[in-house]
Amino acid sequence: MQNIHGIETLLELTGQVVQQEYGYWVEIHAWHVEATPVVPHGIRYALTLHEQGGKRVMGYDNAHAAKPSGGFKYAGQVLPYDHKHHHIADQGAPYAFKDAYQLLQDFFADVDRILKEVEKT
Repeated sequence: MQNIHGIETLLELTGQVVQQEYGYWVEIHAWHVEATPVVPHGIRYALTLHEQGGKRVMGYDNAHAAKPSGGFKYAGQVLPYDHKHHHIADQGAPYAFKDAYQLLQDFFADVDRILKEVEKT
């Protein structure tokens, strides 16, 4: 099977737990779904960073649409499901999914940024 834009690489990583510095760890899940207007790339995913105690501190996923601020002006629009959570209480900010390779690169860049912040404390 051809590895179109990294989708197969992402799928091969599903279920992986990758240990990071300071007791943090990354968990990756991805699976094929039927392509729809809200999931046009046909892949569901959840990439999360957890602290030592297991609490999620950051993640990228497409389990639901990110809720934009601003109220009723978004009524009736189909909102994209790709988004990222900056912290556990974050409702999610839209993420512009380009391809699976870019998703992995962006996610691990955020992991590195967070771990550098942890190192400073």
